[in-house]
Amino acid sequence: NHWYRRAAEWHTEPVIRQIYETLAKDEARHGGAYLRYMKRALTKFGDEARAAFSKVGVLMASARRTAQALHPTNLHVNESLFPHDTIQSRLPDPAWLEHWLDKQIQFDSVWEGKVVERILHNMSLLMERSFASVQELNRYRKEVTANVAAAAKARGAGALPA
Repeated sequence: NHWYRRAAEWHTEPVIRQIYETLAKDEARHGGAYLRYMKRALTKFGDEARAAFSKVGVLMASARRTAQALHPTNLHVNESLFPHDTIQSRLPDPAWLEHWLDKQIQFDSVWEGKVVERILHNMSLLMERSFASVQELNRYRKEVTANVAAAAKARGAGALPA
């Protein structure tokens, strides 16, 4: 929703601004629905869900660490189609999104920081633990992943599930 909020701020035409504002609110509702889904998954699957969600959180909050944001639109999903297997690569002009973000609406490091802050805030609420940085979230991810592996190993050795 930050992309659309920034686009609404940037654009000068009132109707287009309103469209971007509506899109931003709609994306925020989607985010709220996804958070509710994640809470149910945590109740049902425990540490396995925590490990998966914290991994996605680290990927999405790590935009500054890579040349290209690790957003679902950029993730490779089909080895046989690589490198043309991302959503962005299938656009009529794959460079358009980057141009729109960097040159047109100027989605800069301040706005990227807002995205990271929101991801860390939501992950903190979800995991009931405060994460002030991506590094803290990544340490948590490693901790939970180790717990999942230990539990799987214990089950494999004939131990009763926890």
